[in-house]
Amino acid sequence: MEQLIAIIEKGQPFFNAIARNKYLKAIRDGFISVIPIIIFSSIFCLVASVPNIWGFYWPDDINNALWKCYNYSMGILAIACAATTAKHFADAQNRDLPKNNQINFISCMCAAIIGFLLLSSDTIATDAASGFNTTYLGSKGLLTAFIAAFVTGIIYKFFIKRNITVKMPEQVPPNISQTFKDIIPFSVCIAVFWVFDIVFRAAFGFCFAQGVIQVFQPLFTAADGYIGLAVIYGAMSLFWFVGVHGPSIVEPAIAAALVANMTDNLAAFQAGQHASAVLTQGAQYFVVCMGGTGATLVLVFMFCFLAKSQEMRAVGKAAIVPVCFAVNEPLLFAAPIVLNPVFFVPFVFAPIANIWILKIFIDFLGMNGFMYTLPWTLPGPIGTIMGLGFQPLAFVMLAIILVVDFALYYPFFRAYDAQKCAEEAEISQEELDAKNAEKAAKLNDAFQGKADAKSVAAGAAAEAVKSDAPAAATTEATAASDLNGKRVLVLCQGGGTSGLLANALAKAAKERGIDLETAAEAYGNHVDMLPDFDLVVLAPQAASYLADLQKDCERVGNKCVACRGKQYIELSQNGDKSLAFVSEQLSK
Repeated sequence: MEQLIAIIEKGQPFFNAIARNKYLKAIRDGFISVIPIIIFSSIFCLVASVPNIWGFYWPDDINNALWKCYNYSMGILAIACAATTAKHFADAQNRDLPKNNQINFISCMCAAIIGFLLLSSDTIATDAASGFNTTYLGSKGLLTAFIAAFVTGIIYKFFIKRNITVKMPEQVPPNISQTFKDIIPFSVCIAVFWVFDIVFRAAFGFCFAQGVIQVFQPLFTAADGYIGLAVIYGAMSLFWFVGVHGPSIVEPAIAAALVANMTDNLAAFQAGQHASAVLTQGAQYFVVCMGGTGATLVLVFMFCFLAKSQEMRAVGKAAIVPVCFAVNEPLLFAAPIVLNPVFFVPFVFAPIANIWILKIFIDFLGMNGFMYTLPWTLPGPIGTIMGLGFQPLAFVMLAIILVVDFALYYPFFRAYDAQKCAEEAEISQEELDAKNAEKAAKLNDAFQGKADAKSVAAGAAAEAVKSDAPAAATTEATAASDLNGKRVLVLCQGGGTSGLLANALAKAAKERGIDLETAAEAYGNHVDMLPDFDLVVLAPQAASYLADLQKDCERVGNKCVACRGKQYIELSQNGDKSLAFVSEQLSK
């Protein structure tokens, strides 16, 4: 097992390179930016649909009002995603351009939206008015939205890098000059999309977005099978096990399918058909990642209530609340689970077992798949029941999943617990031997008429305290003065783990009267925030982005640092150490 892990670990640089790929990062960050749309729209979807389960139906006017808000948010999801992906892709492209010659991401976003509309929508004309066909403006158009964003970013970089722009005299205000600077790349983008759309429709008789769906549909179908699901979620856990954030590698490839399948399930359910898609966002949030990647919800309860090892019980108590809300980094790095051979098998295979159980219930027992999107931080069991629309079979499936996860983790948990207990017993024995040796030394000194060692040590310690007290006070005062007025930004993958350290810093600073401002955010949403902060701290699962972050920070003149796993957990739990860490980084 350890040899297998060593082989996988050797590939970590390659996996990190994949995670830093600017195309995958732009998809992930662009998709994260539109999640509020998905969650907001799902609230109206839940209110409109869930009461139907108990035979209650809203009056037509109320029902239409609820679905209008859903359709006008979720229905234009791809348009929004084209813009957000273009924005994040432009940020990535700007890292390779001089500071004084950057891509205007606002112009890039506008070009991506227009390009996407050209590729995905038909004109609907009537005697009274005309409009857009909205079939591919929602989740079905996500793949086309990504393509439009990338093409736009590539064209913009080509022209901006070579200064092929309309140049204005120096006397013209910068905002006006920027407008003219964008004319050529913007025009070329729209012309490329327009010509391509004309040629494609003439050749195939339908829009590009429809063609993309037809090409990728077999892959989506294969991914929804037992083998496809195992590969997707086994890989996600495997990457995390070797310390690389698995979702950042795997999720961009399936993001479009996750949302589109949720939409298809809801449409099938409303039409009285079977909602049969398994590969959905809800399934990933609440079944595969129940308690975080690796399905660690049951494991943290084992640590907290069943462990005999004092260390494991302490880790469990510290991690149980975050894990319940799908933030399991405190457990992954403090236990540790990452790169721990004992937990390799359950960490990789528990998520696979969970998704297979869900598929069995959908395929053979007729249960409808996930239809409603909820925040990923919702506790897994609650999210499962709500996301599946309170179906009776959902309660049965949830119980089975928890039992299976317990059965998978328990033998390995017991083995690790025994290992830790043995280590603690050995340490205790060493401490006992040391105390006995100390007692023997004292008796020997007393017999020989020598001074009591304990008294001498106590006196020396007292003198040390006296002499060090002013220095300690001076050091603390210096640290406080160094931190006053400073601002620290903590980044992780989703904005959950970063909150642990940001909150710890804020609490410690407040208790000590230090004027230190902190914030937590997901990596990818940080670019526009950087000028407002003095130091940026990367959580362990985002450490692979350090090279890119350094480029971003150099542009605005602030500092950045990445934390290791156990170091990050220790800092988030110790206010003095976290403040000292920040002070040290700022003084470099």
